[in-house]
Amino acid sequence: MALRDYLAHCFSKDKALSEFIHNDFGFYPINISLYQLAFTHKSAADNSVGNFKLSNERLEYLGDAVLSTVVADYLFRLFPTKSEGFLTEMRSRIVSRASLNKLSQKLGFEQVIHYSHDSHSNFKSMGGNAFEAFVGALYLDRGYEFTKHILLDRIINVHINLEQVEQTDVNFKSKLLEWSQKGKHHLIFKLIENKNEGGHNKLYHVVVVIDDKEYATGADYSIKGAEQLSAEKTWNMLVEQNIIKPDKHEKE
Repeated sequence: MALRDYLAHCFSKDKALSEFIHNDFGFYPINISLYQLAFTHKSAADNSVGNFKLSNERLEYLGDAVLSTVVADYLFRLFPTKSEGFLTEMRSRIVSRASLNKLSQKLGFEQVIHYSHDSHSNFKSMGGNAFEAFVGALYLDRGYEFTKHILLDRIINVHINLEQVEQTDVNFKSKLLEWSQKGKHHLIFKLIENKNEGGHNKLYHVVVVIDDKEYATGADYSIKGAEQLSAEKTWNMLVEQNIIKPDKHEKE
């Protein structure tokens, strides 16, 4: 496996990115094109298929689901006596956009993300989105078990302080509801899809609707978790659009 990885690096079309991934995560990519796409923000998407511009958004969607599953499994085994509510809240905090943004900074993702510097947007969630897209690329390149190994050994056990996570209380659904009530906005969390992912696992998809306009969608194995994820993504969208001013912890 190590020889195959090294040969893949030697013949890689992007040795700099391949080396960056090896330094951060301890492996060389097999299909470097997946990772190049994972680090391409929509503002820098030049190539397209039909009317669809090639960026990391689809990989972000996939990585979101894979990351959520790995973290859920990890917490389930780590806390055998904790309630579903505790596990859901801990997972939401670990995979929150604020958490992934900080993680991407630690990993130095800003060195490899391609984006348009001419854009007027601050792209506050760009790093966290790229991390999810990276997970999606890793899953397609190496499969679930290898991805799980990397996330546990190179991310969770190294960069995640569970005691600190447990003490952190950021309820984006409550924050969004409070903001909407103060501004007299009509806000609902609409369940748009729930489907079995195999066995008894049911994945819920929830979209935030504000004043009849749809915003972000969240997917989780509980409705509460899906609502929290969609609320957080919507909150970050509104912050990027300067509709909401970021909290102190979001500026750090």
